[in-house]
Amino acid sequence: MSWLSFLKEIELFKDLTEKELELLDGHFQERSLGENQPLFYENQPRKEFFLIYEGKVELYKTTPFGEEKRIAVFNAGDFLGEGALLDDDPHSTSARTVVPTKILKIDLKDFKELLARHPQMSAKIVARTARVIARRMRQTTTQVANIATQYHSGRTRLEHDLLGEREVPAEVYYGVQTLRALENFNITGISIAHYQSLIESLAMVKMAAAKANRDLGLLEKDIAEAIITACREIIEGRWHTNFVVDVIQGGAGTSTNMNANEVIANRALEILGHKRGEYQYCHPNNHVNLSQSTNDVYPTALKIALFRSTQKLIQVLKNLIESFNRKAREFADVIKIGRTQLQDAVPMTLGQEMEAYASTLTEEVERLQQNARLFLEVNLGGTAIGTGINAHPEYGKLAVQYLAEISGIPVKLAPNLVEATQDTGAFVMFSSALKRLAVKLSKIASDLRLLSSGPRAGLNEINLPKMQPGSSIMPGKVNPVIPEVVNQIAYKVIGNDLTITMAAEAGQLELNVMEPVMAQSLFESIEMLKNGMLTFKYRCVDGITANRERCREMVENSISLVTALNPVLGYETCTEIAREALEQNKGVYELVLEKGLLTREELDEYLKPENMIAPKVVAKK
Repeated sequence: MSWLSFLKEIELFKDLTEKELELLDGHFQERSLGENQPLFYENQPRKEFFLIYEGKVELYKTTPFGEEKRIAVFNAGDFLGEGALLDDDPHSTSARTVVPTKILKIDLKDFKELLARHPQMSAKIVARTARVIARRMRQTTTQVANIATQYHSGRTRLEHDLLGEREVPAEVYYGVQTLRALENFNITGISIAHYQSLIESLAMVKMAAAKANRDLGLLEKDIAEAIITACREIIEGRWHTNFVVDVIQGGAGTSTNMNANEVIANRALEILGHKRGEYQYCHPNNHVNLSQSTNDVYPTALKIALFRSTQKLIQVLKNLIESFNRKAREFADVIKIGRTQLQDAVPMTLGQEMEAYASTLTEEVERLQQNARLFLEVNLGGTAIGTGINAHPEYGKLAVQYLAEISGIPVKLAPNLVEATQDTGAFVMFSSALKRLAVKLSKIASDLRLLSSGPRAGLNEINLPKMQPGSSIMPGKVNPVIPEVVNQIAYKVIGNDLTITMAAEAGQLELNVMEPVMAQSLFESIEMLKNGMLTFKYRCVDGITANRERCREMVENSISLVTALNPVLGYETCTEIAREALEQNKGVYELVLEKGLLTREELDEYLKPENMIAPKVVAKK
């Protein structure tokens, strides 16, 4: 079978002659894959070059903790593995199909041999490959450097807005309003591109709006389809580096909304066959932002993004809970002394202590879900202040239906759009749930630091994994660095909660303009908690071991054992035994026998640590 017409459209082969394409055509093989089938894995040697003929392929990376992070989704006409034409490095990402997919592949060894026999063809393909890789590197660089790196060629296009004309870099998809925001808001140095979920959610909202406007006859079909395609590409991970405005900004999120409008409009223009900036054919405001305002788009996208991010957070939390439950089972037979006010209390098991941590964190799963459900009510269609000005009467209902379909989240239209446009109570409630989780995690982390203190002069009941040397001056010292970082994460989340509280209170009349700092604070808290819990699980909790003999020794030497004799001897007698034991440096066991209060057999039974870790009926002597 010949794929000649298809190969002509592949960017790497656009400089080839018809004869060169025919040479290449005979070396490709067709392969059909089902959904979720791997093409290659990160760090594997590159052995094949792939062309996507039909379907979609997802590129992703896996973190050291096993978490997968999507890089991009490639569609028909895209290619993978081209880097092997320039070097022998292994794959830097993994790839798998998203839907049933047909690919064309060529063995890299054969490909290189073919190019070696035809040096002119080789030079053309390698030149194109170098340009593709350079472009991808530039996109990566913009995520870690500054906006100046996006001025690729020095060429510009002229755009205008309310304040006049400005020159915009020719290569970028954003426009003049985004350019002004870049100049005005150099605040955190972190662009909204850092928040992948927010970018994807903005695209979902814009896609839903375009579909609703199309159905209502407000948007021409070809323009609507181009906008929808551009949004789909953004949802799949493309063009994110063009979302460049600072996450904290004045204007209630207008800069973020316009950044999205301009990127989508310019990409839609390309799809329609026009040049970037030719807004007479697809305008950021007139078409992409049709029937919308920042005041309903931004909070709706934010709620979608937060709901999606919460699901990932909850999964990480569940994994941490399971780690504590495994430790509870592992340490079920380790007797130790419980403590209240940092003083000896009564015996328990180390397993009970770990199980308590699992139980208290389990409560937070439902709290997070409960508060995240507040995000399911959105004000899309309310436009500027909730009255729905400039929107069709059926638009809001239809747009929200499409948004639910696109996002897979059961969002619904708020019953009172004026109230929903000014209210930020959902963010306050959700932040409080994050703070509650942070407080519990910090308490657990502090407990582990105490229980592992020592090794000679502390409690030393458990051992934490040794992660790094702990001192530049004290040889042999190892610090509990993972619990320490969990404590610090908690303090930051608690501080973010106060920021969100103050920002919510600052809302005035029909709008709260402080939503950008709420967004930044919430996303930061979620990300820090997620990463912190991953670190806590893999680098601390999973590696905890028990010092069994030390735990039992402290139980047997504790004065608090006398508590177990309360039901038998009475509180007054037990108080006197405890006082004498402390003053005379004697054990409880020894004093009870000296006073003839119980026989050795009775005392042995009552003071068995195993008999003191659960309720039990005891007859008074």
